[in-house]
Amino acid sequence: MLVSGRVRITTYSQGGRQVTFRDIAAGDVFGEVAALDEKPRSADVIALDSALLASMSPPVFRRLLAEEPLVGGRVMTRLAALVRSLSDRVIDLSTLGVQNRIHAEILRLARAAGVARNRARLEPGPKHADIASQVSTYREQVTRELSALARAGILEKDGSALVVRDVARLEKMVEDVRGAA
Repeated sequence: MLVSGRVRITTYSQGGRQVTFRDIAAGDVFGEVAALDEKPRSADVIALDSALLASMSPPVFRRLLAEEPLVGGRVMTRLAALVRSLSDRVIDLSTLGVQNRIHAEILRLARAAGVARNRARLEPGPKHADIASQVSTYREQVTRELSALARAGILEKDGSALVVRDVARLEKMVEDVRGAA
């Protein structure tokens, strides 16, 4: 359980390339899959900020799920959401071009940051290498595409923040390509 801070759930390919699954913030949990199936963890967890963690052993976790149906139900709902999210990522990675995957990731980050009046502020702005790791490409490709989105008036840099100036337009771009994929 992440009490405070932020962490990244990631792994590395045999070639040493980082593959990021997701970032999580305080109040979220990780490691439940390994606790449930008693197999080795399938990813690494890297602290993005100073973090405080709380943990429980797999047997205690499984006993808690058995004895507290409400907790068990919430864990199942969370795991179902995780499966859906990862399934969407697999579809995006296998059917969308690099530019479209970058658009989809920026849209995901915008929604997570909160959209108000068709704008979203990502603060601090994501590092290009982090976006690249999320969408299975290279930092240089992300830099080129973010510049193209800025020229199109969809993004702008504001200090350390990245501002999505037109979320609806970005959503339409993503939906148009996903519908065709």
